[in-house]
Amino acid sequence: MYYQDQKFRKVDFSQHKLAGGEFDGCQFESCNLSQADLSGCKFIDSVFRHCDLSLAQLSHTSFQDVQFVHCKLMGLSFNQCDAFGFACNFDNCLLQHTSFARMKLKRTHFNQGQLHEADFTESDLTECVFDHCNLERTLFRQTILEKADLRTAFNYSIDPENNRLRKARFSAAGLYGLLDKYDLRIEK
Repeated sequence: MYYQDQKFRKVDFSQHKLAGGEFDGCQFESCNLSQADLSGCKFIDSVFRHCDLSLAQLSHTSFQDVQFVHCKLMGLSFNQCDAFGFACNFDNCLLQHTSFARMKLKRTHFNQGQLHEADFTESDLTECVFDHCNLERTLFRQTILEKADLRTAFNYSIDPENNRLRKARFSAAGLYGLLDKYDLRIEK
């Protein structure tokens, strides 16, 4: 099925299989997509607002220039999505237990997000912005964070010896997150 410039409001997609559908320029407002099968779907220039996509199946799903605003995105495996053209931005989203492992996410913006226990292992986060994001127990292993902006991010633990941080931006208050593996006592 092909949908163009359509608005979906308060639709419960959790019991429907949308596999293979193409959504171009569509808007999803207050929709329930939790546990929905979005395998093979293609979302282009679309916006999700106040939607719940928790535990949705994303096998070979395509997200190209997609905005997520105030969405619940818990337990998602974005790393199963189609890598070609993947481009998303996240504003005020709950991204707990979400995997972005081994993905190219250059210039992605995460604004005021809760990324508890998210996984960025071996991801390319070049020039990404984490604006006022809580990164509690988020995994950064062999991650490229060159020119990334984490000045207002908090609760992160990033090992400079295990990640590429050239020209990444941090605040002085956030330096503990780069040193916590050394179990130092840093006082004001």
